[in-house]
Amino acid sequence: MNDQPDDNDLKAMGERTRREVLGDSHVDRSIANMSEFDRPFVEFLTRTAWGGVWSSPALSRRERSMITIALLAALGREEELALHIRATANTGASAQDIREALMHVGVYAGIPAANSAFRIARKILSEREEDGQ
Repeated sequence: MNDQPDDNDLKAMGERTRREVLGDSHVDRSIANMSEFDRPFVEFLTRTAWGGVWSSPALSRRERSMITIALLAALGREEELALHIRATANTGASAQDIREALMHVGVYAGIPAANSAFRIARKILSEREEDGQ
């Protein structure tokens, strides 16, 4: 008996998880902006990242969020980093969790990477406070 989900299962799980983490408005905007050129990539991303990795019960969404934030900060992927810091409103990662992840970035990936990431996080967390979230 094969317990591995098939592509359709991964796609459905990925779509659901992506919406739960990033929010309907982001996903709807992403789908509306998708072209025939990038459709295969978006489908791949939905199956693998959101259906295979983010949907796995091995780690909590909070833990995955912290790992993702640290990796994106270390790689200097500021646009994706901002997206995932905003998503912490849905993943359960707190401001303190974000800070601790970025402290690790400073030690293991360098102060400049962490400095940029702290600037982004500070702005997003400030906006969230202003909105009463």
